[in-house]
Amino acid sequence: MSGHSKWHNIQGRKNAQDAKRGKIFQKLSREIYMAAKNGGPDPSGNPNLRMVMDKAHANNMPKSNIDRAIKKAEGNSDEHYDEITYEGYAPGGVAVFVEALTDNKNRTASAVRVAFTRNGGSLGATGSVAYMFNRRGYIVIDRSTTDADEDQMLLDVMDAGADDLQTSDDAYEIYTDPKQFAQVRDALEKAGYKLANAELTMIPETTTPVPDDKKEQFDHLVDALEDDDDVQNVYTAAADED
Repeated sequence: MSGHSKWHNIQGRKNAQDAKRGKIFQKLSREIYMAAKNGGPDPSGNPNLRMVMDKAHANNMPKSNIDRAIKKAEGNSDEHYDEITYEGYAPGGVAVFVEALTDNKNRTASAVRVAFTRNGGSLGATGSVAYMFNRRGYIVIDRSTTDADEDQMLLDVMDAGADDLQTSDDAYEIYTDPKQFAQVRDALEKAGYKLANAELTMIPETTTPVPDDKKEQFDHLVDALEDDDDVQNVYTAAADED
């Protein structure tokens, strides 16, 4: 695994995301609804629903909101969302991969295109940047929540079936094959670890530094995409900032 680390960037964007709590809940409700609709309302038998519910809990989403989305999926609602991805380049030539969940493809495509063009980026064709990213399971354990040293953590992570462990002063970052994600997550929780983050994500194979004179435009592009109601996730190949 390359040395790319996500945790620093995740923490760096957390305050900005906190200000958009209502919008995040709306997006999570949509994900929960689709996961329950497609795989059933019981998270113990629906790994996708369990994962989205964990994500909702991590974002402090009220239980009532989660239950409402699941009950809606159990009902006769004909509401449906299509999963669509968009690919392009941000200012400075940084690859961007966008995942959306929409009930109106034309509306979403138009909004994503505008976000790219108005912020110095360019929307590309399908496959133009997807090959630069790998789907991985990603788990974080805050080092302040465990007494395990690096040797013990490595042993437990490998026993759980993970592929890679990266350590920093404040966190253990664990990467898994997507198919092994649920198994590794459950094994680490059973071993007594508190997970600060657990998700399926896209990891870039290589990263690109954002030029200083393009950073403001880059940030505006990512913000514009994340602000869109239909956009669920925005992944970039931007190099981590020190």
